[in-house]
Amino acid sequence: MIAQRIEKIGSYTLYYLHDIGRMGLFLFYALLGTFKRPFRFAALVKEIRLIGANSFAVIFFTAAFTGMVLGLQGYYTLRQFGSEGLLGSAVALSLIRELGPVLTALMVTGRAGSAMCAEIGIMRISEQIDALDCMAIDPFRFLITPKLWATIISVPLLTLIFNVVGIYGGYVAGVYILGVNPGAYFTGMEHSVINKDINLGIIKSFAFALIIIWVCAGRGYFVQEIKGAGFGAESVSRVTTQAVVISSISILICDYLITAVLL
Repeated sequence: MIAQRIEKIGSYTLYYLHDIGRMGLFLFYALLGTFKRPFRFAALVKEIRLIGANSFAVIFFTAAFTGMVLGLQGYYTLRQFGSEGLLGSAVALSLIRELGPVLTALMVTGRAGSAMCAEIGIMRISEQIDALDCMAIDPFRFLITPKLWATIISVPLLTLIFNVVGIYGGYVAGVYILGVNPGAYFTGMEHSVINKDINLGIIKSFAFALIIIWVCAGRGYFVQEIKGAGFGAESVSRVTTQAVVISSISILICDYLITAVLL
């Protein structure tokens, strides 16, 4: 019994070490595809539209109502101390430092990351990726690299949109609904938000974008090699769910680490 448990632990350890190694190589080859010619600019633009432009609606509504909730909650908290004029500062700092990058990344993971994983997973189980290899076409340059750079470009831009929409959502809740002075709202924000806060949010958005493409595309690419995934369509569904969960948890962990180091 003890020997079987030790053998099982060793088997899982070797599997996860192998998984970490192949995911590392996946990211390396995806980045290497950038330098292989011809670079697929048309595919890059298409992926930016699919990942970035098509995510605008969900980002807009999430940001608007997040900002409004922050405005409401911040107002009733600050009113206890007679500091309603600091509402703009509280909303802006919360969005720019934390909620903007994190919620944007989570929304993109759920909307675009899951689709990306399923698309590549289906191409793998239907042997389309093997067909590219047979035709001497690098699947990383052809499939993964455009998605990589599209995600890295789109997520920071969506984060900036989230921040702006969220700040105006807080303005609507605080000024039009609760009666906060509009000048105090923007003056407090202007005096409290500094370049370090903006840079922190931008760094987070780039890190989260890399996590999304790495995990979601990588899980789909190796769908047939993942333990417990099953076969066929079942494997794609399970791996897609796994990719979203792993990406979301990794984003939250990375958020804490970056904040602890740079704040």
